[in-house]
Amino acid sequence: MEVRDLLFGDLTLDSWPDNTSANQASTEPWTTFITAKNQSDVGDAEAAKQSLHKILAIDDLESRHYLQAWHFLRSLGEQPAAERAKRLYGVVVEVGLEEGVDIVAAYADHSARYYNYSGAGIVWEHPNESMDEIIEELLNAGQAVVDKIGPWEGVRPPPPPRGQARISMLCPGGLHFGQAPYETLSRDPLGAPVLTAAFRLMQSLIATTESSD
Repeated sequence: MEVRDLLFGDLTLDSWPDNTSANQASTEPWTTFITAKNQSDVGDAEAAKQSLHKILAIDDLESRHYLQAWHFLRSLGEQPAAERAKRLYGVVVEVGLEEGVDIVAAYADHSARYYNYSGAGIVWEHPNESMDEIIEELLNAGQAVVDKIGPWEGVRPPPPPRGQARISMLCPGGLHFGQAPYETLSRDPLGAPVLTAAFRLMQSLIATTESSD
């Protein structure tokens, strides 16, 4: 599994959690995710759904937990109500460069990630509020896109090729995304604010590492 795959909240029940960590097995929401997996494995879909709804009712979880719970619910045949389907939990921006792919991700819990094409990364787990404003700027720009487009019906695509940019919005109703050549997306009325906010967030995350050196 690549680091990129951890960003979208769409892993399989076998992978979230992986059942190899004692800490995961003994704390919430991992305990209930494992319960839901076991219930699903024996064919008790209704019990698994109930367990997943218990996770959704827990306050202040990491955004990816809510995304995973909804991903599993959809796989069990349950769709969110219309008023919840487009609630934005995260935005992932990927830019295909000659050397590889740069990735910026931001979540409603005010955590963020930046992964450089080289493999280097910066993980922001909201130790303070200094990034809140720029993260919210990116989320607000992403929400404007979600409100205009429908969910992707297929499997999440691989990273964009060189010269292409993709903005992925992560919602209970599933993945919403737009992709185009970077120059095209940077001029799009909906896409440009997302790219601008993502670039600002990337710069801010890099600055946190430089200030700590």
